[in-house]
Amino acid sequence: MDTDHLTDIWSRVFGTQPAPSLWLVIVTAVLALGAVVPHTAWRLARNAVTIAHEGGHGLIALLTGRRLDGIRLHSDTSGLTVSRGKPTGLGMVLTAAAGYIAPSLLGLAGAALLAAGHITALLWGATALLLALLVMIRNAYGVLTVVLTGAAFVLVSWLTTAEVQAAFAYAVVWFLLLGGVRPPFELMGKRRRGGAVDSDPDQLARLTHVPAALWLGLFHVVTLCSLIGGGRWLLGL
Repeated sequence: MDTDHLTDIWSRVFGTQPAPSLWLVIVTAVLALGAVVPHTAWRLARNAVTIAHEGGHGLIALLTGRRLDGIRLHSDTSGLTVSRGKPTGLGMVLTAAAGYIAPSLLGLAGAALLAAGHITALLWGATALLLALLVMIRNAYGVLTVVLTGAAFVLVSWLTTAEVQAAFAYAVVWFLLLGGVRPPFELMGKRRRGGAVDSDPDQLARLTHVPAALWLGLFHVVTLCSLIGGGRWLLGL
């Protein structure tokens, strides 16, 4: 591979692309909302949020020095991340806390990239994260879900026009920001009905002696603030 070709790839990935029109940004927000609000659409779309949720657990586990044994994604949109290490302490707390806020924080980071004009970098970066996650998946449904998601990013990155890439990137980021808000509310409803007795907030309560309701409140604050901040970036406000 010659130097000119490498330079071209570098420029393509890390260069900036023109921002799409405001109407396209709004349309992608509406499309993302349509994937999050209706129950039928959400049942399918929630798989993508679960990927980000479990990926958040796994990434923080590795960053805090824990050993990541594997990740499972299930057809009911639940997931499980298994790591080994000290059962208490800051690393375990951060790992347990990462899941529910990971989709929103990924969306916020994506909004920052798009606001800076790095549409291609976002698409390639997301593909790289999915490939890294694929290595840790330990069940067939999880592999299928991650492969199909990654394939969508690859196909859009290589085979579509700049306008389509921009629309796809903005739709994905809007979906992460909007979709990240719903799971904490779903969990709150389950807890009110006496379910989800071993949820992430319950595990955090046992680890920190801080009530699970406060941890759930923190998840609400992070996801809603990410939506507000990321939305402002995407709309250019």
